[in-house]
Formats: sequence, C-alpha cells, structure tokens
Amino acid sequence: MIEEKDMALSEAQKNEFIDAYTKALLSSWSSDEYAARLESDPRAALAEVGLDLPEGSVIEITRAAADPAAAAQSQEGRLDRQVALYEAGLESGTFEFHIPATPQIDTSELDVDELAEVAGGSINCCCCPCCCCG
Repeated sequence: MIEEKDMALSEAQKNEFIDAYTKALLSSWSSDEYAARLESDPRAALAEVGLDLPEGSVIEITRAAADPAAAAQSQEGRLDRQVALYEAGLESGTFEFHIPATPQIDTSELDVDELAEVAGGSINCCCCPCCCCG
C-alpha cells in the first residue's frame, strides 16, 4: 500500500488505509474464519482486505474485549489513533492493529414487532401497480 517510510500519509493514502482497516474489522466481526486467520497469519489476512504491509515488518494484533470506558471514546478518535499507529509502523517497521470485540446490538429497548423487523426486514408497500403487495 505505502512503500516510502519517511513520509506522512496523503489524504488518499489515509482513506485507502481506513477502507482496508474497516474491512478487516467487519470481516473479523462477521467471520470466525477470518478472525482466526488474522491471529494466525495477520499479514495474509490484512492483504485479503487490501492492506499490504512491507515484508519483514512485525505485525501485532490486539483483540480488545468490550470496555465501557473505550466505548465512551468517539469512533473517530479511535480511528485517528489507529491511523497514527499505522503511520508509526511505516517508520518503525512494527505495525500495531487494535481489533475491538464484536459490537453487540442492544435489543433490550426493542418491542417484539421492532425486533421482527430487524430480524426479517419489513415490507413497505408503495401501492403502485408495479409491486407485488398481495
């Protein structure tokens, strides 16, 4: 992704990193197999989502449990910290990636009908003759 070590990320490079990091997060949250690869072979797992790291670099994956104090920190603040860690890795050759625990959806305030909509979707009829609302 980035090959020169002594430079700050351009806006395009930063966005490219954020996209790849986000894909890694979503993949680790939605696939136990990907999460296991991220632990056993982080270089290959990160390459799968578009984050190619220099050969010979050290890759550290930190899996964090849900932490109420961390949850209070803004998502943007955590992302900025991860970008800074990535930039530091470009300089040092040691990349540190924080992969938070899979977020849990709080369903305690949903009623049965709302929960059914989340689980199975809802049907909204526009009453035009082109749809099958029957």
